[in-house]
Amino acid sequence: MNTSPSPTATAAALLPLVGGPANVTSVAHCMTRLRLGLADRSLVDEEALRALIGVLGVVEDDTYQIVLGPGVVARVTPEFEKLVGAAGELAARGAELKEAQRARNATPGKLLLRRIANIFVPLIPALIGCGVLAGLNGLLINMGWLPGVTGALAVIPSAFLTLIAVFVGYNTAKEFGGTPVLGGAVAAVVVYPGVAKVTAFGVALSPGQGGVLGALAAAFLGTYVEKWCRTWVPATLDVLVTPTLTVLIAGLATLYGLMYAAGEISTAIGTAANWLLATTGPFAGLILGGLFLPLVMLGLHQALIPIHTTLIEQQGYTVLLPILAMAGAGQVGAAVAVYFRLRHDTSIRTTIKSALPAGLLGVGEPLIYGVSLPLGRPFLTACAGGAAGGAFVGFFAMLGDKVGATAIGPSGWALFPLLAGNRGLGMTVAIYGGGLLTGYGVGFVATYFLGLGGVSGVTGATGVRPGDASRA
Repeated sequence: MNTSPSPTATAAALLPLVGGPANVTSVAHCMTRLRLGLADRSLVDEEALRALIGVLGVVEDDTYQIVLGPGVVARVTPEFEKLVGAAGELAARGAELKEAQRARNATPGKLLLRRIANIFVPLIPALIGCGVLAGLNGLLINMGWLPGVTGALAVIPSAFLTLIAVFVGYNTAKEFGGTPVLGGAVAAVVVYPGVAKVTAFGVALSPGQGGVLGALAAAFLGTYVEKWCRTWVPATLDVLVTPTLTVLIAGLATLYGLMYAAGEISTAIGTAANWLLATTGPFAGLILGGLFLPLVMLGLHQALIPIHTTLIEQQGYTVLLPILAMAGAGQVGAAVAVYFRLRHDTSIRTTIKSALPAGLLGVGEPLIYGVSLPLGRPFLTACAGGAAGGAFVGFFAMLGDKVGATAIGPSGWALFPLLAGNRGLGMTVAIYGGGLLTGYGVGFVATYFLGLGGVSGVTGATGVRPGDASRA
């Protein structure tokens, strides 16, 4: 029988612990976290919040983030919004406080990375759906099945991937304070087939040259031009002059500069990624797999999305994602080791059982904030498992066996339908599966024998009490 509280009950329990409706200035959520803007964080009862059933952890950043887990957070958020008030009113009431809080709690570099992530994160569901369809279509073609359907299946995912620059431009203008549709209009220049008739730096342009990086740069420039126009264009002429100059100036700059420059940068990114894995495969995999969990912990992993997207545009898949996915395998192995070692601790074992399915599918935050990070050392041994799995995949990349993902978003077992490579699907699946098993194994062994030596002194969100380690 399912004893988990309902979304409505969870929302009702959360609200007083974060200071009540008057203290909430904004409400949003990502895949695993309820993200709240709070007027006064001192009003939060964090101890009671961490102890609440269903709460897997909390993170203080530019927003106050409550980790509830995938699926759960999407159901709790609308119920929470109903209790607090209309989301639009909240945003208007809390905008000034939120900006002041961001200025206090974040460096310019972190803010830039988060803003870039805000541009690409909304695109992830479409990237996942189109990636799965592209992989399914490739499988059908290779097997010779349903030849009358494969043509249509090729069109559906390709349409979004071909026009992704427009969506990037739209989100870029929205994020940086411009008119979204103008950002999309300027970015559309990048993918318009007619650019093949334009010559820049003595070379004919190609539709899509520069990809998402070119679209991002074009829309950012368009936003700057739009804001500049509004400082001097009379209000009576604004509706006519500002959009025209925005599209004209940013469009010309895109054609005669940004597309070429972004194309060179995109090519350099692809070349660097291939060289890194071909030359220093195991070492590169070790570093990438070992450091990814800290990036997830800080919420900065989303800033890698433009790189993944660029590689997918160039090569059809990103070779970095399968390596980074090994961090989740190390996390799973570490959590299983904690489960077996702390078999007298009902609280933490319950947390692991509820969070482990998400961890196997590549959603690591519930295990990070509910298990390994509060315990301390298991977080480090989980990183060791990720490093080992990354080194495994990197070793085969150095041998010429590339393993990539046709879309971004899921990892763990959920990445199998998105796998692609240069040695056939069987070899690709075997290498990725071997990397997962390596990450699971090293994460488990390192945590079981080395990761719980100091756990007896830990108390708090996980329910780990003094003496648990010795009793285990």
